[in-house]
Amino acid sequence: MKMFSEFRMPTMPAMPGMPDMEALAAAQRRNLEALSAANRVALEGAQAVARRHMEILQQSVSEMTEAMRAFAGAEAPQDKAAKQAEMAKATYEKAVANLQEIAELIQKSNSEALGVLNKRFTEAMEEVKGLMAKAGG
Repeated sequence: MKMFSEFRMPTMPAMPGMPDMEALAAAQRRNLEALSAANRVALEGAQAVARRHMEILQQSVSEMTEAMRAFAGAEAPQDKAAKQAEMAKATYEKAVANLQEIAELIQKSNSEALGVLNKRFTEAMEEVKGLMAKAGG
């Protein structure tokens, strides 16, 4: 990005009907900056998802270890079966909630990155209109 920020177009005399080349170069730099910012937001989102995924995995291993200890007790087979069914239901519900949380994190990250790009696109269209009006008028 530093290379692009230092890039300057050679100055040329203004020609009727031609857009301002320096303004076009500046607009292109802003486009690249917006793309870089969107990529940064997406990367940060992916890192947050990975961190949360690891937390969920560690929590699941801990809960599974605790459940195995609970099953090790000498109980009647019917009690163990009831506990297993209870644990299976709780595990399923927690897995669904965790997946939903991860999906929401991904969606939030994608929305933020897309928001950066959409904002820049709108600005770029206004810049193009302005440059064309200057060149034509």
